Amino acid sequence: MTPVNAPASTRRSKRVLPGFGLTMGMTLTYLGVIVLLPVIALVLKGAEIGPARFFAIATAPRTMAALQLTLTAAAMATVFNAVYGLLMAWVLVRYDFPGKRLLDAMVDIPFALPTAVAGLALSALFATNGWYGALLEPLGIKVVFTIWGVAVAMSFTSIPFVIRAVQPVLEDLDPQYEQAAVTLGAHPFTIFCRVIFPAILPAFLVGVTLSFARSLGEFGAVVFIAGNLPMETEIASLLAVIRLEEYDYNGASVIALMLLLIALLLLAVSNLMQAQALRYKGGGS
Repeated sequence: MTPVNAPASTRRSKRVLPGFGLTMGMTLTYLGVIVLLPVIALVLKGAEIGPARFFAIATAPRTMAALQLTLTAAAMATVFNAVYGLLMAWVLVRYDFPGKRLLDAMVDIPFALPTAVAGLALSALFATNGWYGALLEPLGIKVVFTIWGVAVAMSFTSIPFVIRAVQPVLEDLDPQYEQAAVTLGAHPFTIFCRVIFPAILPAFLVGVTLSFARSLGEFGAVVFIAGNLPMETEIASLLAVIRLEEYDYNGASVIALMLLLIALLLLAVSNLMQAQALRYKGGGS
């Protein structure tokens, strides 16, 4: 036991990583070199062309069509991920069944699988002669070369964010609040809406936000299933690559900067919603 009159340096608890200056310096260096410098370079490249040229590129019909398709498909994928990801996290936490560990491991396959491979696999499955496409074709449902295919590819690559964000919070959730609600005669759905969901809401918002941001920047899995038809199934990230291949660096920078601004705005809104959810949770407790 450390004496009461021992020096402050002795009483201070030892840290696993000693040296605040060294660890903070390495963290800030990594953040500056890997994250901030590329972002600053992108902003400067987009700003050097002037407001008039920037506005002309940003509002061009092909650019607007690509952004509209990207945002719409990302929203569709995020809505699906929010519902399915929450259900999957619930099943993995609240139920025991044969193959649970295997299913839990399979959730991370989109992280480990190259996105180009995922795009090829999805294209083969949803083609008219594919396993899924052969069933959907008689119903008049076409996925490949449509916005639905873009949404499917985005959902495949981003759904683990929702599951992995909600799962640990559900595991650590204290069951005494649910038990108290049961003793008061609350319906199971009421317990979920009034007790469980407010507790996992901040983590749920994190997962949904990351899923949407990941969908916005998806490229490899989309290009194979979308068909990349200008004004129809051309996503914004692909249009930026096309501009680079045409040596139109200013056009590529403007498109990339617009995606960056949308992602930053989304993250800011998400942080505000998380703060409000945490404040509500703290006030309720």
